[in-house]
Amino acid sequence: MTVHGRNRTSHPDGQVHRERPRDATHRSPVVHDRPALPGQPARDSPLSIDVAIVSHGDRARTGDPRSAAGAPFAIEIRVRGCVPGGGLRPMVWRFARELGVTGEVLNDGDGVLIRARGEPGALAAFLSRLSQDLPPLARVDAVEPRAFLGAPAGDRHVAGERGSRRSQIAADAAICDACAADVCDPFGRRYRYPFTACPHCGPRLSIMTGVPYARAATTLAGFALCPPCAAEYADPGDRRFRAEATGCRACGPRARLVRYDGRAASFAAFSLLDDPDAVAGLLTAGEIVAIKGLGGYHLACDATLPAAVARLRAATQRAARPLPVMARSLDVIRRYCAVDAAEAAALAGPQAPIVVLDAVGPEALPDLIAPGLATLGFLLPTTPLHHLILRRFDRPVVMTSGNRSGEPQATDDADAARRLAGIATYALVHDRPIASRVEDSVVRRADGAIRVVRRARGYCPASIKLPAGFARAPEVLAMGGDRHAAFCLIRRGEAILSQHLGDLADPAALHDYRAELARYAALFAHTPSALAIDRDPELVTSALARGHAATAGLPIAVVQHHHASVAACLAENGHALAAPPVLGVVLDGLGLGDDGALWGGEFLLADYRRAERLGSCKPVAMLGGERAAREPWRNLYAHLVAELGWPALTLSFAELPLHARLAGKPRALLDGMLASGRQAPVASSCGRLFEAVAAAVGICFERQDYDGEAAARLEAAVDPHALDEGDELAYPFAIPRLPGSTMPYLEPLAMWNAILGDLVRATPVGVIAARFHRGLARAVAQMVSKLARAGDGRRFDTVALSGSCFHNRILLEQCARRLRGDGFVVLSHAQVPSGDGGLALGQAAICAARQLDGGPSCA
Repeated sequence: MTVHGRNRTSHPDGQVHRERPRDATHRSPVVHDRPALPGQPARDSPLSIDVAIVSHGDRARTGDPRSAAGAPFAIEIRVRGCVPGGGLRPMVWRFARELGVTGEVLNDGDGVLIRARGEPGALAAFLSRLSQDLPPLARVDAVEPRAFLGAPAGDRHVAGERGSRRSQIAADAAICDACAADVCDPFGRRYRYPFTACPHCGPRLSIMTGVPYARAATTLAGFALCPPCAAEYADPGDRRFRAEATGCRACGPRARLVRYDGRAASFAAFSLLDDPDAVAGLLTAGEIVAIKGLGGYHLACDATLPAAVARLRAATQRAARPLPVMARSLDVIRRYCAVDAAEAAALAGPQAPIVVLDAVGPEALPDLIAPGLATLGFLLPTTPLHHLILRRFDRPVVMTSGNRSGEPQATDDADAARRLAGIATYALVHDRPIASRVEDSVVRRADGAIRVVRRARGYCPASIKLPAGFARAPEVLAMGGDRHAAFCLIRRGEAILSQHLGDLADPAALHDYRAELARYAALFAHTPSALAIDRDPELVTSALARGHAATAGLPIAVVQHHHASVAACLAENGHALAAPPVLGVVLDGLGLGDDGALWGGEFLLADYRRAERLGSCKPVAMLGGERAAREPWRNLYAHLVAELGWPALTLSFAELPLHARLAGKPRALLDGMLASGRQAPVASSCGRLFEAVAAAVGICFERQDYDGEAAARLEAAVDPHALDEGDELAYPFAIPRLPGSTMPYLEPLAMWNAILGDLVRATPVGVIAARFHRGLARAVAQMVSKLARAGDGRRFDTVALSGSCFHNRILLEQCARRLRGDGFVVLSHAQVPSGDGGLALGQAAICAARQLDGGPSCA
């Protein structure tokens, strides 16, 4: 078997783990549902392959699998998906050598192509091995075997790219076990080398400057391989065959420790080994150190030292935002958190995300790490550099993004020195440029699955195969939103969602967003036929799209925010284009509605083409407009005045502290705003409801330090025992109809009376928080049942849960349990965030569906 070409692309699937036993969530595709030929894998094996194997002498006998006298059989196999660069071709070569199969395996624009000759039994075994023994980073979407009637080439070399770019661009993968062992082997060439990589791990997207994926098209192009590394790279039998990011101390990038203040320093006092080890000494001494990682800079300090954490918070202006922490092993993490099997697999997988864990363990980190929360965000070392830093550090280390609050993460060395010098005295830098900023991903286990909260390193740009009906969809670009920004490309029935790009209100984040748009267009040779934007014309992404559309003469699909959320949930769950509509329950902050009002708690009967609003949360004024999203007391005042009125609140609950706190606010001004409607837009926002309830119990009363803080702390306050109370203690909601309308809504008057009554009785905050979560979930289920029964028969049997409020584990699990108990099929997010980070996927799916219908809804 001859191996041709260079590794083109690779990408770890969202559920595949690096060089460790793969769990039951590993996705293996089924190519054909037909009986297997004798000796081939049966249909219940990971891949079921149907292929007619013919010899060169059997051309006239179509379909006759018997060989002419002594002639070998020949087959051709097309493998599509995240395969090039993931170690598939070297593995194919080894299978062929072991089984006596000859032929060639090569890369081209469509993926990997295998041409093989051999005896029937050997070829059947070869196909079986190919179907069952995939390398850790390979994700096979399709295996297309067919008869091959030409002789496979001998040592013919296939150079460059053939055809269009259908194979996928790779994502960065965390260090694998084999490379970790190399780094720790004192007798090996890569002992303590901080940039060790192989086909199964290392940088991909963060270093790519072009396609195909080859060393010359990465930021490693200037690092010529030394003879030993070049020999490994060229040897199909070597583990580092075609490992584009490979290198060693003699030829690869180097790390060095510097002082940002320019003063001379001897690091021998902190380590006798090397600069990465010296960082451990500095962290032990209470220093804050800037560390150049895979896709950007981080700021690190000892997580067990409150003084160091406090200095880091003050310097980065992050008063309360939870700080992610890195530990060298699962054993260290388990000292502070409970870790189940699914969470352990996520931590140890090739994506190596931050995993949000319950902070239950024999030891505790300072409250400063995650103020007011009952969880901690942990991750394992993602690169050899991090392994070396933590090798002798048996405590967690804060590993937060290298920037001040509101800014994007630093990637450029000069920019990092300028922005981080006032925060960190020391920096561990290296000379491998970062081509693209890629932040850490965040996941959380909820309702029995690992769910992505922020999609970035390790997951992007993994494609999402679109459901049935989208195979012929034209190329589309969806712009997403301004906050938690991400855009999405559609091509050949797949959606490619960009990494998290931050808040576009920051000029540097907007610059990165523009740069990544151009970069993805070039990497994927993507030319959209239409653009998709949010209905809100004031968004930065809307303005960008309109400018591009005017220049390129492209149509624009305007997509309502909450319809896009439902469509994103449908797309990632494989809901077919022609399938019946579902009821989408979208609970989030804000989005501009079809009627020009602000929505945020919606019940939509929706498919990919259209959405009908059937119900909502109660519309309540947002006092001060956007200020209400930052200052929860404003939402509390608006809700209480809307429900009870100030005189009734004073009459019944004047003794409550919240009454006194609200009485001290400029009530005359506030009441004037409510009466006139000026600076007090009405919104049916579930997010604002959470903030009002949080303020009522004293959580984040004055302001939130970060988006969603009040809701997160209210969730953290829940007493788990109170979740087992009877439903009669869950706070009640009514479901009347909006005045002047037939549309039902969730009326919280009874809920507010119950909360205020529990406050009078000095009911613990944890019990109040639990009763609110359970009451809201029960109200959602009641609304769904009411809407399903409207008219003749049941209008829908599937419910899609979306929106940022469903990042709340308790709310998601309570709603899902109740809906399933009522007989509904429940869809929810796992591959993409349920909030604005997944918005572009839904926009893209809706735009593609409209384009397939001829584009009448594009404007």
